[in-house]
Amino acid sequence: MEPNLKVAIVTGAGTGIGKQVALALMQQGYAVVLAGRRKEPLEATAADGKGSGSPTLVVPTDVADPAAVKVLFAETATAFGRLDLLFNNAGVGAPPIPLEDLTYEQWKAVVDINLTGAFLCTQEAFRIMKNQDPRGGRIINNGSISAHSPRPNSAPYTSTKHGMTGLTKATSLDGRKYDIACGQIDIGNAATEMTRRMSKGVPQANGSIVAEPTMDAEHVARAVIYMATLPLDANVQFMTVMATKMPLVGRG
Repeated sequence: MEPNLKVAIVTGAGTGIGKQVALALMQQGYAVVLAGRRKEPLEATAADGKGSGSPTLVVPTDVADPAAVKVLFAETATAFGRLDLLFNNAGVGAPPIPLEDLTYEQWKAVVDINLTGAFLCTQEAFRIMKNQDPRGGRIINNGSISAHSPRPNSAPYTSTKHGMTGLTKATSLDGRKYDIACGQIDIGNAATEMTRRMSKGVPQANGSIVAEPTMDAEHVARAVIYMATLPLDANVQFMTVMATKMPLVGRG
């Protein structure tokens, strides 16, 4: 490994915000480990970032699977010898159907990936970061606006994102003794495949269907880079980056 090379793991790195952040980290000179369930999008992210000259490692990973998470971090340690940054970004939603109609399996799938997956990755990151030299590192969690306020018919996603806030706080506290900083970025209406429906209209709390504005996901990547490149004695605990006119603040 090159001296002073910074190493990052990005989960959900094949598409959307994860891809944008991974590419931005490559431009900053990070070696980036690309994790996600599907190999092909991860390889596409690596190919898109090749011009940066930064090394990448593709590790197909289901973050809900403890064994797969252990492999991800073991391969990172073998390839690069350390870990400086974990971006817990992988996430899914359940179908937007009435709460009472959700199945146990639909609930569990969201919890397993969004919350348990973030915990498993955090745990493995701790095990590397506290024992490396120089010691410590940074964990950034993708919280979402849903960590503050729900959308209609979103109980599993909203619950996990509120849970992510608790995990962020606990990680921030428990990481102090190891020089591990942890913060959370809450993103509102970044333009990705997941938010494409926003422009066609999405359900509001009052039952209406309203088209919502979005913002370029590049702005999210810039915010994450700011958080990531702070020295470990400084931390952005929580940051909200959102489309200016989305109907969140006030009463819509």
